Amino acid sequence: MSPTTLRKVLFLCCIVLIAGSHQKAAAATLCVNPAGSHGCYSTIATAVAHASAWDVINVGPGTYKEDVVIGKPLSLIGAGAGASIIDATGRGNGIFVDGFDNAGLDHVNIAGFTVKNANWEGILVVSASDVTIRDSKITNNTKAPSMFTGNPGACPGQPAFETDETGDCGGGLHLIGVWNSTISGNTITKNDDGILVSDESAPSHDILIIQNSVNDNPGECGIVLASHPPVGAIGSAHHGVYHITVDANDVENNGVEVGGAGVGLFSDGIGSGRASGNVISHNRLIGNGIGGVALHTHVGPNFHLPADNMGGNVIISNYIAKNLADVDDTATGGRVGININSGGGGTPVNGTIISHNVITDEDIDVAVNTPAWVNIHLNDLRGGKVGVANVCTLDDPSCKGGSDASENYWGCAKGPGGWGCSTTTGPNILFTPWLNQPVDGDDQDQH
Repeated sequence: MSPTTLRKVLFLCCIVLIAGSHQKAAAATLCVNPAGSHGCYSTIATAVAHASAWDVINVGPGTYKEDVVIGKPLSLIGAGAGASIIDATGRGNGIFVDGFDNAGLDHVNIAGFTVKNANWEGILVVSASDVTIRDSKITNNTKAPSMFTGNPGACPGQPAFETDETGDCGGGLHLIGVWNSTISGNTITKNDDGILVSDESAPSHDILIIQNSVNDNPGECGIVLASHPPVGAIGSAHHGVYHITVDANDVENNGVEVGGAGVGLFSDGIGSGRASGNVISHNRLIGNGIGGVALHTHVGPNFHLPADNMGGNVIISNYIAKNLADVDDTATGGRVGININSGGGGTPVNGTIISHNVITDEDIDVAVNTPAWVNIHLNDLRGGKVGVANVCTLDDPSCKGGSDASENYWGCAKGPGGWGCSTTTGPNILFTPWLNQPVDGDDQDQH
């Protein structure tokens, strides 16, 4: 074969290979409807089983009584939350995105469903990245009875990778070891908790939780970032929950039965936990069980244990009102907007920034109990009672931490203690200078 002919053959082979690779990468579109008509599948699970990576599955209107397990990259698109309904009655979950058994799982899109009546979580995502869950309704899940067992094991019947689920045994949406993902535009209601992000299987990080309605989940928090013990290594250092942005969500009336915050940042005390570098911004946090925002750490040097890492969290530009008191080892002594609390463990909570929040209708707008300094600036503290409280005296009269609460508006121009103004209580609170008008420009409360 001449060199010229050889070059032509190689060129044609390259064209065939390129064409073949493009054909392999091209996504197919599958369809589902309850009748299995017009070339569609009759169940979502069957369509998922027949789908290839990157395929799109369009699910028509109807009720699908199944538990859908996804272990490959694909898009599952319903006809809208009022039309495509997954009824998981008697099943563990409505949708389970399973990267635990399918290593490297990514690129899963779920949109346009109602998911209801699961025994545990409505939607569970484990060890996956680039997951988008949007424009869906997740409601009436956690049907199995809750049990407070006091141990770090999962609830009866749940998989072993859920290591700290006693008490709520599930919820609306649970992300475990998830990263680079988006939760957007969902309605999450009447579950035990609304959205839970935890770290049993791997770190959870770089997640955007935006423009969701998370209301009336009575058993736990509305949105919670919780560091749990790693699967197979109970008591060791946790993987961590970090770089999560919780923005522009409506979070109301959660945790009113058992005690849950609007947004919670927690470590459980079974090993050193991490919930750090997170941003809580532009949310409406109203009428929740243990505060609008609650940060709890339960271990530390006071118990001769390693400290948690709960540093560098930012709470900014939220509207916070009518939330209830925190209790037990993180007690606030009254209804509270924001509670930054080390409990009795003495872990320093460093680098917390609280700014540009409007807080009203609370007994204590911001409560602090940590052997570190908390920065509280440019907030409208309109509760009319205590604007900032150093509640460490509830645990330890010799408080080591405090609050720099200068440059806030205290409900009137006269500052803390002025007639009609919020005030301070407890030691180590700096409040001068203060603002003589609201940060948001609304001066209606000024006296």
